Amino acid sequence: MSDRKERFHYLARGVIRVDGKVLLAHQIKADNTFLPGGHIEHGENAKTALVREVEEELGMTPVVGRFIGAVEHAWMDDYNNHEINLLFEVAIPGLDASEAPESQEGHLAFIWFTEEELEGHNVLPGPVIECLKACKKDGKGFWGSSIK
Repeated sequence: MSDRKERFHYLARGVIRVDGKVLLAHQIKADNTFLPGGHIEHGENAKTALVREVEEELGMTPVVGRFIGAVEHAWMDDYNNHEINLLFEVAIPGLDASEAPESQEGHLAFIWFTEEELEGHNVLPGPVIECLKACKKDGKGFWGSSIK
């Protein structure tokens, strides 16, 4: 049994595709990338949380589409962390993949990648890449986990 405190993260993430590219967020000074979105607040539904988070991060109002899957992940730092990511298709009218949208939060930058480029950019949690491929191929719900 570990003496570390535990944290549970319940997250809504958006898969934003434009012209064959996927939008990822990068936390400044970190070595990983992730889908836009964030924490679902107590009593808030996932789609509402995703709209709020994308508006906070990008300053644009998204249209949340279908649920495409869920990915769980765990890691240790000062805490034992466990997260569940609910992934949705998201459209942002007028968003252009020829340049990265400007972040509204100083700790984030946004970058477009083709699906072929994703594996070289430390996308976390890792099963997100598998989800993106699977949901595009068969349209069925996806469940993935980095927990062994």
